[in-house]
Amino acid sequence: MQFPEALSLSNIAQWLNVPFAGDGDALVTGINEIHKVTSGDLTFVDFHKYYDAALNSAASFVLINKEVEVPEGKGLLFSDDPFRDFVRLAKRFRPSEPSLEQIASTATIGKNTILMPGVYVGAHVTIGDNCIIHPNVVLYDHTVVGNNVILHANSVLGADAFYYKRRKEPTDFYDKLHSCGRVVIEDDVEIGAGCTIDKGVSGDTIIGKGSKLDNHIHVGHGVEMGERTLIAAQVGIGGKTVIGNDCIFWGQVGISKTLHIGNNVTILAQSGVGHDLEDGKAYFGSPAIEARKKWREIAKLKKLAEGE
Repeated sequence: MQFPEALSLSNIAQWLNVPFAGDGDALVTGINEIHKVTSGDLTFVDFHKYYDAALNSAASFVLINKEVEVPEGKGLLFSDDPFRDFVRLAKRFRPSEPSLEQIASTATIGKNTILMPGVYVGAHVTIGDNCIIHPNVVLYDHTVVGNNVILHANSVLGADAFYYKRRKEPTDFYDKLHSCGRVVIEDDVEIGAGCTIDKGVSGDTIIGKGSKLDNHIHVGHGVEMGERTLIAAQVGIGGKTVIGNDCIFWGQVGISKTLHIGNNVTILAQSGVGHDLEDGKAYFGSPAIEARKKWREIAKLKKLAEGE
């Protein structure tokens, strides 16, 4: 998420009431997760396993719960609870905006776009030209829909990311990370009935140009889906996974989080994907492997069962 206007490191440190190291006049332009940061971004880290990844990332600023040397060209904010302070920043710059209107007054809707009865359009939503939005579709705040898009009935775009931190004190509970990202639907996409696409934690969940989604599909927070990808019913895609162009996922495929799926990948029905997949191959099984290898395994097992 980009700030409406850049703020100095010292200004943010003062607002959070935390010490900092680095150039206090350096400008922070937004906040983001480690895997999506760019120059000017502030990210957070609160677990030793990820300190190096955060400090060596493209982020210019890191909110961290350990005093370390400042990497060259970066600024650090030292917090006893980076998760809490990241949430504070997210809520400050993109607070929830409840709307009692069916179509929020801040929404923008393009030419020749049809909104059928029961459609809810939240604050700052943008919908392009020549779209068809079927009954009871829900578009949460800041969702972006391109041109020539079809959204079928009862689909929900922009619900919060499934992202929590487990706390032990004062009681045992899950602390919610405030989602300040968006869902972005590019041109010529069709999304079936009853689909759910979560917004990014701080970046965008993207459905690429020309992609087609069947009914009852879930896309987790921060997923980046390439162009012309075809997804059959009941597929679930974990958060922050990156998917290439021209892929086909058949029914009931399950894909874990933070993976990279190459271009022109086919995943056969009911497969479970727990690792990255290479370009141009077909996969099957759980855990998914190349389909030809899987068929050979099945054939050998059949022969064993028959006593051959």
